[in-house]
Amino acid sequence: MKLDLLYEIDAPKPWPGGPHPHGQRLREQRAYAEMLEQCRLADTLGFNTAWFVEHHFREGRSHCPAPEVVLGALSQTTENLRLGFGVTLLPYGFTHPARVAEKVATVDVLSGGRVEWGTGRSTPMEQTAFHVDRDRSRDEWEEAIRIVCGMWREEYFEWDSPTFQFPKRMVTPKPFQDPHPPAWMAATSEGSSAVAGQNQLGLLSFSIMQPLDKMAAQIKAYNEAWDSPESAPISDVSTRKVAAYTLVHCAETNEQAAENGIWDSVGWWYQNIAQFTLDWEMPHFSPEERDAQFPYLNPLMKGEVPVEAFDQGDMIVVGDPERCFEKMKHYADLGVDELICYVQFGHHSGESILKTIELLGKEVLPELEKYVASK
Repeated sequence: MKLDLLYEIDAPKPWPGGPHPHGQRLREQRAYAEMLEQCRLADTLGFNTAWFVEHHFREGRSHCPAPEVVLGALSQTTENLRLGFGVTLLPYGFTHPARVAEKVATVDVLSGGRVEWGTGRSTPMEQTAFHVDRDRSRDEWEEAIRIVCGMWREEYFEWDSPTFQFPKRMVTPKPFQDPHPPAWMAATSEGSSAVAGQNQLGLLSFSIMQPLDKMAAQIKAYNEAWDSPESAPISDVSTRKVAAYTLVHCAETNEQAAENGIWDSVGWWYQNIAQFTLDWEMPHFSPEERDAQFPYLNPLMKGEVPVEAFDQGDMIVVGDPERCFEKMKHYADLGVDELICYVQFGHHSGESILKTIELLGKEVLPELEKYVASK
């Protein structure tokens, strides 16, 4: 199992120097500067991929709406890290498919072929702001993948369907990787995991508010769909990998992790995502669906963050190197190929995040490689 990083560019309040806009600018600038430093360090320590989200209007939790700009910068300051779009939003209201083809291919060229191409549909809050038809978003996601791959494959490309028309044009540049970067799909449920498997896309499992048995069910559904006679690649490559993300913090001792303020940061992060889910996701779920998909949401809605349950259930990875290794083994046992470590979140310091990356790279990753090799 490889170790990846995930960045949403958190900018939690209270912002320094007062409220919007001055304090916001200071906090965002610090977060971006610290992220660049962290990625440069990870590049030297054996980490596999740095994934960057495309989120819009996520106050505090994610100030990263333009991952192509960040990845373009990292293409010039790193040598080894693969650079992940986690993810490009494909419904047509977000981005024209030609723009997706152009920006992903450009980063691939600049990085010498280090791009991983994640795809997704986003959530109602972002969809409504961009006038995305939620009921048609899955169909648009699927068609957009076929269109983007065609733009990369063919010298001149054109498309004419009831939902999308594009005149004959040469789309430039073509990706460095031939035929194109590995393609992934973001998934938060067994149903969406099966869609990824059926289309032979890599699985990006973003089930952060669910126990590990839910993740195991996702992976099982993904593999069963992949192995079914109906499965076929929607892109020009097949990517059979599972990547799952979780909050990660590593310190020299468990006591030092607590002194770093990590538990307050974990509490802040879960409370923030719970409020977001309550405000924007719950209107689209029945109570039964809500309880099935988000079993820990009820206490979070009451302002009670069950950090101990998350910790004991290995839903988060916090502690000294030995403790982090023991927790990460459980993800490897589930069939996770890449564990995406979400390290920059909440209020703990940039210095403690650098130490997390250093300890993971020097002490945890070698042990994980031995463990996986011995299985």
